Amino acid sequence: MLLVGVDTGGTFTDFVVRDEAGIRVHKELSTPNNPDIAIMKGLSALGVRLEEILIIHGTTVATNAVLEKKLSKTMYVTNRGFSDLLTIGRQARAELYNLTPPTKPAPVPKSHCVEIGGRINSSGLLVEDVSEQDMTYLEAQVRKLTPEAIAVNLLFSFLRPEIEHALAERLGKYCFVACSVDVLPDYREYERGIATWLNAALGPKVRNYLENLARSLDYSSLAVMQSNGMTCSPEYASNHPVNLLLSGPAGGLIGASHMAKAAGFEKIMTFDMGGTSTDVALIDGQISLTTEGQVGGYPVAIPMVEMHTIGAGGGSIARVDLGGLLQVGPSSAGAVPGPVCYGQGGKSVTVTDANLVMGRLPLETQFPGGMRLDFEKAVEAIEDLAEVLGLSLNGAAQGVLEIVNNLMGQALKEISIERGIDPTDFTLVPFGGSGGLHCCSLAEALSLRAILIPASAGVLSALGMTVAKPGRKLSRSVRKRSEDCSDEILRDIFDDMVNTASAELLQEGHGDGDFNEELSVDVCYFGQSTFLTLPFDSLSDLCRLFPRAHERRYGHILDKPIEIVSLRVIVTAEQSWSNLTTTPFLEDANEVSDSRYPVIARHSIKGAVRGPTIVLDSTATIFIDNGWTGRLDVAKNLILEYD
Repeated sequence: MLLVGVDTGGTFTDFVVRDEAGIRVHKELSTPNNPDIAIMKGLSALGVRLEEILIIHGTTVATNAVLEKKLSKTMYVTNRGFSDLLTIGRQARAELYNLTPPTKPAPVPKSHCVEIGGRINSSGLLVEDVSEQDMTYLEAQVRKLTPEAIAVNLLFSFLRPEIEHALAERLGKYCFVACSVDVLPDYREYERGIATWLNAALGPKVRNYLENLARSLDYSSLAVMQSNGMTCSPEYASNHPVNLLLSGPAGGLIGASHMAKAAGFEKIMTFDMGGTSTDVALIDGQISLTTEGQVGGYPVAIPMVEMHTIGAGGGSIARVDLGGLLQVGPSSAGAVPGPVCYGQGGKSVTVTDANLVMGRLPLETQFPGGMRLDFEKAVEAIEDLAEVLGLSLNGAAQGVLEIVNNLMGQALKEISIERGIDPTDFTLVPFGGSGGLHCCSLAEALSLRAILIPASAGVLSALGMTVAKPGRKLSRSVRKRSEDCSDEILRDIFDDMVNTASAELLQEGHGDGDFNEELSVDVCYFGQSTFLTLPFDSLSDLCRLFPRAHERRYGHILDKPIEIVSLRVIVTAEQSWSNLTTTPFLEDANEVSDSRYPVIARHSIKGAVRGPTIVLDSTATIFIDNGWTGRLDVAKNLILEYD
């Protein structure tokens, strides 16, 4: 069976086919309105037989729906007196001293918020049951409002999950239903409510997309990449679409970590530059997860890979603002019409156009579908921009590159210097279609001395999906002081979660029950609203390690009781394909001779390559700047060092 990673991006859809011999790669222009069209075209171009492949898919369907506010019509069900919970939120201001902030639309209109009984207190005692009158009223509202999805979020429901499940069983005949106890069984009502609402609002769209894709693939198997870096079945993904909000970027971090470790690098700073956005992350041995992520302005407390995203990519549009200053992004030309040089009707200057004019992209560079770059159109567009700015052609193009480099450099500083971390201890790992064009400038800005550009860097997210493991990450709120807990109490909760996760993986056909387990605990001083997540071995070890961890993070230790906030488990399954090679076939790289800089195909590199030089492979272009020297390692990774 062939393993195929498919990453749907804003501009290109990337493919990696992996077997015992190595990996093959392919790119297709994305089809944003129907992503499955590009997927089927790519599989056809690769010549794979659908009945002989397993596809691991990273999708942007959920992300785009949130960013573009194209969500399903959703009804929100909660306890009496709490229908405005999602609207009030945490009352946090985006601008602290703005006394007249703009009013944000409520996530769910007041008319679609329905209040019922089912009230539980913080001890798990039932204060008010769901009466039959409540159910009659609730079903009447469903028939009146005709929602596409329903989000059920009752107070402290994670202590009595059977109440929400009973509601879901009754309402499931009408439309898609999401229960907070299944989405995020944590104690924070607002974050739990937002996650449940997003899960419901995304449900019909994601389910429809995955079902259509599964039908198109006929007999092939399909798995989906989650935001936490693990894969799941399309059925699980359809019921938990909020888990897919960082589906593609998570694959990139998995791929970067895998390739860096194989090359002997543990501390890396990843830099994923695509057509629309750039994602940066810090990996010190292992990928960090966070429950404080944000997507589209909404807090998403679902565990996801920790990264920082900015609206700067190869397709980012350059413009002159009202003050006469040059700005780049966050608007993007996307796949359609794309940069001006793509010749598909684009009129706005993009970062890719600037790279072409500055000679960093050779004119004969071949893109997916046989597309050729149109140098003359790019020059005309940048000349118009240069005239407005009063600059030369090269001055305007260089200005675009310097601004986007500053934006991306600031993002890298935010995840390192601004957190008290010395970036010079890390190696920069750029990937994505445009990462290799900007990596030297960014490394110099942070005084980094080494860059690792993985083999097949242009499709690294798709490659990462083929090395990701199937798994589950579950959590459960506890909210007890350490003296009120015991190893036995905590182990019982851990065992229940592990058994649940293992059963789900077995149902998906993974392994024989011999899974890997990671146990951790969210812990804080009693009364604190933030917590640290520490690995769990025993309660005594946890209470001994927490004060030290708190001092490392915050600089002090408090004389207060320790509180166990939540328990977390990660359960993963090993796969038979885990040991397959990730060495690519590079013989099909472009050979060109029309650039202002020397050009060499990656597979042709024999010794040291000094900049300025352009290195090409079949998925990406790399610009080695002045002062940098590159060499290939045994796995065909390109390692750059500053002279």
